[in-house]
Amino acid sequence: MQSTLLARQRTAPEVRRTTPYLALDPTVVERRFHALAAALPGAEVHYAVKANPHPAVLEALVGCGSRFDVATPAEVRAALAAGADPGDLVCSHPVKRREDVAEAHALGVRLFVVDSPAETRKVAQAAPGSAVLCRLATTGAGSEWPLSGKFGVSPVQAVEILLEAARLGLEAAGVCFHVGSQQRDPEAWAAPVRDASRVLAALRHSGLSPWLLDLGGGFPARYSHDAPPLAAYGAAIERALQEGFGTGGRPRVLVEPGRGLVGDAGTLVTSVVGVVERGPREAPVRWVFLDAGVFTGLVETLGEAIRYRLRTDRSGPTGPCVLAGPTCDSADVLYEREPVELPLALAEGDLVRLEAAGAYTSSCSSVGFNGYAPLPTHLTRDTGA
Repeated sequence: MQSTLLARQRTAPEVRRTTPYLALDPTVVERRFHALAAALPGAEVHYAVKANPHPAVLEALVGCGSRFDVATPAEVRAALAAGADPGDLVCSHPVKRREDVAEAHALGVRLFVVDSPAETRKVAQAAPGSAVLCRLATTGAGSEWPLSGKFGVSPVQAVEILLEAARLGLEAAGVCFHVGSQQRDPEAWAAPVRDASRVLAALRHSGLSPWLLDLGGGFPARYSHDAPPLAAYGAAIERALQEGFGTGGRPRVLVEPGRGLVGDAGTLVTSVVGVVERGPREAPVRWVFLDAGVFTGLVETLGEAIRYRLRTDRSGPTGPCVLAGPTCDSADVLYEREPVELPLALAEGDLVRLEAAGAYTSSCSSVGFNGYAPLPTHLTRDTGA
């Protein structure tokens, strides 16, 4: 079994704060933004606010020239408060509350995603004259957190929906899709780009002028399983666009990275609550309980989908351990099917750091399940990223 334990790093003395907490470095977000923009030079970058809406992250990205992907009025207001222009926002949630559509429209948002006739009518009524993208379904194959099933339609359905949008007075801007979060296959964009090219061609044949293709997110953070470099994603996406649209008919392109920008900027710092051996005495299973778990920001460990890199201050021999959270809920287990390697000397009170935890941790932490407080964030410039 490949160890997920990182070698001890020599850093400046760490201020001992009450755990758990997220140590977040906005300068890493800035570096990742510029790296992704360089890998995809023809695409506009819209940061997915839901990944981590901390004001320092949003302000850093506004400074970089980022645009934003929002889903609710609260996310719209957060982006605007950070200095974003409402014209640089896309509301990419395909099924929204009617009052949320109206509020986002009142705040200046003019681009919405739909994936059904009912949602198209809703947008036409609550945000008249807006532009819309129709979301295509994808398989999510190759991703560690698939996003297939809940949203998306076939290319034929997308054409029908966008034609109906135009009849309702909306601007049929184009299509969008998402290949799944933490996508480890750069070729995953090829098939949906081909589908998108067929949809846009059919719309043009019907007399419309679609102009936008939203490639979604999926760009990886640096978890325990290796992923290709960003340059490989850029090259594969460029090939797909060339094959789908050639050189003359390519639409405007945007991407919506979340974890790919903010994941590596965060370290979730936890403490060991207890170490327990369970099972037969001749072959016990070692359980390590942390003071952060599924309900404290680590929901993406469900099904062991996202495997964070681990770091401790202990050295010496290691062994396989089941890693669990602090609550009394039996679902609060992070890694059991594939145990993690941790020092056998690890004991109550020791720190365990989960690296690349900047995305979907603080934003997914419960408001107080089992009496545990939501995960706080402390800004830092030393995450090790």
